[in-house]
Amino acid sequence: MSDHDSAPASGTVARRVSDTAFRRAMAAVATPVSVVTTMEGEVPYGATVSAFASLSMDPPMAMIALDEKSGLLAALRRTHRFALNVLGAGQHDLAGAFARRGGDKFAGVAWHEEAGLPRLAGVSIWVECVVEQFLPGGDHTIAAGLVTDARVGEDLAPLVYHCHQFGTHAPTGAAAHG
Repeated sequence: MSDHDSAPASGTVARRVSDTAFRRAMAAVATPVSVVTTMEGEVPYGATVSAFASLSMDPPMAMIALDEKSGLLAALRRTHRFALNVLGAGQHDLAGAFARRGGDKFAGVAWHEEAGLPRLAGVSIWVECVVEQFLPGGDHTIAAGLVTDARVGEDLAPLVYHCHQFGTHAPTGAAAHG
């Protein structure tokens, strides 16, 4: 079986990578791990995501991608607010707790309400957003959010996911320029 399928698109031949090749390639990308949260009334919602990024500096925006079947996405469509709780190097247990489907993901988890959103204890970065737009993205929906608050915690070492394993960033000593 080939890693690419051909299909016509707008008069050109579009190639589609196989699911296996795409999953293998994306697993090789080190990504920061966060728990996206929202609150609807007294009910907190949260899910582990690795699909988030800075979107714009002017205005400051961040984006997240959530599975179409996600309960968090359904709540987010009603609340239009979310927080990115970027996990620290030692918080892989939180990543696992919020990655599962169903149940009370907040049971036994240290968190508090901040600005009407759930903030997990000890996160390395906290970013609060108001959804400006929902965009289709295959089997996911992209939520583009205007950043209304951003804070960096004391433990800057982020939790990252790479090749199906949790780890963290190790500086090489070379400074980035840009």
